[in-house]
Amino acid sequence: MSSKNDQNVIGTTKKIDKRTIAAKRRIMAQSKGTDVVIQLLDQALKAGLTAKYVMFDTWFSNPHQIVQISQRGLNVIAMVKKSSKITYEFEEKRMNVKQIFNACKKRRGRSRYLLSVPVKVGDPAKDGAQIDARIVCVRNRSNRKDWIALICTDMTIDENEIIRIYGKRWDIEVFFKNCKSFLKLGTEYHGLSYDALTAHTAFVFLRYMFMSVEKRDDEDDRTIGELFYCMVDELADITFYYSLQTLVEAMFESVKEIFQPTEEQMERFTNAFISRLPKYMQEAISPSLAA
Repeated sequence: MSSKNDQNVIGTTKKIDKRTIAAKRRIMAQSKGTDVVIQLLDQALKAGLTAKYVMFDTWFSNPHQIVQISQRGLNVIAMVKKSSKITYEFEEKRMNVKQIFNACKKRRGRSRYLLSVPVKVGDPAKDGAQIDARIVCVRNRSNRKDWIALICTDMTIDENEIIRIYGKRWDIEVFFKNCKSFLKLGTEYHGLSYDALTAHTAFVFLRYMFMSVEKRDDEDDRTIGELFYCMVDELADITFYYSLQTLVEAMFESVKEIFQPTEEQMERFTNAFISRLPKYMQEAISPSLAA
């Protein structure tokens, strides 16, 4: 439906004013996916949206793409494609990810990752720049004999944090699964109009957003606003005071049982103990000692 060749287009074709959103949408659909990603990122940044990381799978994970995103002030966390044609600079040599994996010693035991190495991404001659990154290799859950590689351009976070952040990308897969299985993304509309198909996709995504907001309102206590944080602070204080009083009471009972002091000695010990505590602790345990 979005082919540049009119003979390959299914359904009716008509000339569209190139100034309209429909025309711009068709031009984007006819462009390479890697170029569209950069266009969409530029639109998001121009609209004032911010993000710490851009995450994607192996489809968009190539050095040129990573360098372009980094030049826009964004960090990348992505899955590396195991291709012999995609190379990185490691120990002053150009190597692909398989060669890097085979050349390095792996971590043993129950570590969350097998390998972590710093590399340089990009070729100044082809990509216009070269940036630092880290490749982290982890075991494939589906096949324990296999491994997958992640790349991160943020050198300030550790390997466990890279794995944790990339795990959030799974929510995108769940989103598409729900849209296809429950919101009829691929079965509800059967027309041949590219604009109508785009509108249908937008309506399906809107349904998902409405349902997500409703689900959060029903399940997430943070939606009640400031009252939630007041409740959390109060509960935390109650837990602290109760725990402190329990410990102090247990200590004084042990002192009485083992050393058997007189009332006067016990009172002197109590006063000396309390005087050495911070004021907020004194206020917390005074009621229990008075009882």
